[in-house]
Amino acid sequence: MEDLQQRAQRIAAKRSSMWVYRSVRRTIMTVLYPYFRVKRLGTEHLDIAGPVIVAPVHRSNLDTPLLSGMSRRRLRALSKESLFSNRLFGAFLAALGAFPVRRGVADLEAMREAVKMLEAGEQMVVFPEGTRQTGTQVGEVFDGMSYLASRTGAAIVPVGISGTEAAMSTGTRLPRPVRVAMVAGPPIRPPEGRMTRPQMSRFSETVRERLQEVFDEAQALVD
Repeated sequence: MEDLQQRAQRIAAKRSSMWVYRSVRRTIMTVLYPYFRVKRLGTEHLDIAGPVIVAPVHRSNLDTPLLSGMSRRRLRALSKESLFSNRLFGAFLAALGAFPVRRGVADLEAMREAVKMLEAGEQMVVFPEGTRQTGTQVGEVFDGMSYLASRTGAAIVPVGISGTEAAMSTGTRLPRPVRVAMVAGPPIRPPEGRMTRPQMSRFSETVRERLQEVFDEAQALVD
């Protein structure tokens, strides 16, 4: 029987899924961008060829949909497996480029799919801090992002997003019309060859520092 991962990948590969993605992206930019008076800087850093890991801060459920307006390419993204349990909603998420990951365990299948996508030259959202955080400082950055970059040679583009936490924090049902700013920094290229674990840790720290810089820039735009 086809599992959730296989089904998500099959749906995402359909030509009709790109139509769904573009339609939703257009709606987001038509409705949500004016509502939040979104400011964008550095979009040119995302419109580059080849595999790209988009590495944003994560403060709200608004982050992923708003990110779609930063790039003309479809963004693939890991989403918690429970969201795919409903077949219709799961199919919709898959058409948007999402694919399931099991939280709290080492989901090797999801990581293998992520590597395949990046090796195929796709663009993927990976939150370096993992789950949603709060505040103005970038928290601990996990090495999963560095591992993917090392395996695939993908460039990492840090994206600071400010305003989404105030607009829709955890537990909030309806978003408030708060100004949002997103700033993408120049791509960070991984060193050639496979990184050792200490090298991955150092590379992750470099990404954290660059992510803090663009996060600070985004916060300055909404203050």
